[in-house]
Amino acid sequence: MDRRPDALSQRGHPMKAPTIPSPTPEIDREDERLVTTQGARATVVNAASRVRSGDLGTLPIIVGIVLVWALFGVLNPVFLSSTNVGNLLVQSASEGIIALGIVTVLLVGEIDLSVGSMAGVGSSILGVGFVLHGWPLSATIAVVLAAGAVVGLTYGLVFIHFQVPSFVITLAGLLALLGLQLMLVGQTGSINIPFSSSLVRFMEKDVLPHTVSYALAAAVALAYAVSTWARARRRARVSLSSRSAAGVIAPSALLCIGLELACWYVNRAGGVSDAFVLFAALVVVMDFLLRRTHWGRAVYAVGGSREAARRAGINVAGTYISVFVLCAMFAALGGMFLAGWLGASSTEAGTGNVNLDAIAAAVIGGTSLFGGRGGAYSALLGIAVIQSIANGLDLLNLSSAQQFMITGGVLTIAVIVDSLSQRARRAHGRA
Repeated sequence: MDRRPDALSQRGHPMKAPTIPSPTPEIDREDERLVTTQGARATVVNAASRVRSGDLGTLPIIVGIVLVWALFGVLNPVFLSSTNVGNLLVQSASEGIIALGIVTVLLVGEIDLSVGSMAGVGSSILGVGFVLHGWPLSATIAVVLAAGAVVGLTYGLVFIHFQVPSFVITLAGLLALLGLQLMLVGQTGSINIPFSSSLVRFMEKDVLPHTVSYALAAAVALAYAVSTWARARRRARVSLSSRSAAGVIAPSALLCIGLELACWYVNRAGGVSDAFVLFAALVVVMDFLLRRTHWGRAVYAVGGSREAARRAGINVAGTYISVFVLCAMFAALGGMFLAGWLGASSTEAGTGNVNLDAIAAAVIGGTSLFGGRGGAYSALLGIAVIQSIANGLDLLNLSSAQQFMITGGVLTIAVIVDSLSQRARRAHGRA
């Protein structure tokens, strides 16, 4: 007689499910502690594991910022003065906004080489509409953003329907937009923006009241604490390792102290620039959209694997179009702010090293050229490095040629780090 379990079940005899002994209360409590707590030692171990797997995060860029500031601080003490740090914040705003657009395109593994020219067109529209034709500033901003949206939509449609590489599309767009900029500005080559205008005041003079800056710094730290705690609770509910209350409070307190000290230091020379606050707010909004929305998850999925994203039901074409539109709109907005900072719309706006700085900032900040990795804060961190290097080299009276070579070297190092990180992740995936 066949006594195998399948034979017994076929004859109608129900199989008795094996009894699994329940864990003892001591084991339950130990598992709970391992799952729901993460002390300093566990944090270090997890961080080391991420580094070995190629997930470097913001570590390289933070180390780079510290080294750059320490080096220039030693070579020229003026670099670390509160006045110069305040100037760095203002200088970072316009090109940082352009870099934020570049980040979105790089996340899907593409590139936009025309952001400099698009910024120049945005600057030119500002000069023609706001200065020559007397448009309200709000209407001028709407036209500038609409122009960016049209250009980005054109890039996206050509990329999707004709499969033309983004490198080629945007290179052609660079030339076309440069011609449009020359047509808009006219023979004079420059349109001065009144220094009494609200845009110039916003970019050059407006700062937060000191009490508001301190309150805003505290609010940012509180928002970080709430977000981190909510994430820890979500992970704990699905039995994943998560931070304890101390693991949330300690970094939040350090962040609060750091931001308050930074505000105090910059306030000694005037205050925190409104333009930089707007840039930082855009970074926070984009970070939320990229990490907390369906669209943002689609961006990362397409950047990780276009075919896998398509099989998962993601609107790949719509995702590509959206990032091209966003990139061009940010470039146009950044060009308008650049004109406000310079006090003029000219043929020089958007040319020179604007393209280089924006792309370099995104890559140096940690956004991968291979797609699928990075974030909005890459623009903030990357532009901090780029502007710090440019500002420090200016204080040392180095020539433009030397500045270009040094910045190119920093970009090369960032790309090498990105490539090594990509290789480490592939090797870790095979292990």
